[in-house]
Amino acid sequence: MSRDDDEDDRQDFAVVGELGEAQADLHERLIAAEPGSQCTLYFNSPGGDPYCAISLMNLILHRDLDCTAIVTGECSSAALWPFAACRRRLVAPLSVFLFHSARWESEENIGYREAKQWASHFEVLARETEELLAQMLGLPCSLVEQWIHEGRYVMGPELVERGCAELLPLPGAPIPVGKAKPSGPSE
Repeated sequence: MSRDDDEDDRQDFAVVGELGEAQADLHERLIAAEPGSQCTLYFNSPGGDPYCAISLMNLILHRDLDCTAIVTGECSSAALWPFAACRRRLVAPLSVFLFHSARWESEENIGYREAKQWASHFEVLARETEELLAQMLGLPCSLVEQWIHEGRYVMGPELVERGCAELLPLPGAPIPVGKAKPSGPSE
């Protein structure tokens, strides 16, 4: 099979907006992809439902999809898990990643016992997913935990420096990220 044939077989998917019920189509398309096939996931997501993110991550891993992640804007919070499941990760110079503690919102009216049990479950889920995220990104768990507890925004080039992503080659003029000098009167 030639390189052109490989590229023709590649499927593109968008991971855009809040993760949740709107991702039913993405789930179906990932399930329809042949196991082991190549695909590209384009990310611009602030996160969303952690269970949706875990499901996307598990589909990628279980189906052994050869996914490339391309972050064109934001990939934060729960969106980090499917991003981390991708074998190759490309980030734009100005792409941003927010690492923060898991949050849960519910509009359901639940009783005290159920809420207490849920809080305990969510604490375990948060701890285990932090460890899994660090492992998949190839980063020290202590660093990922620090970023999460700080609520840290990480820019794409920092992930590149840490070895868990590649810088997305942009056509045209290069953007000198991190080298800009403040404008104004010189001293």
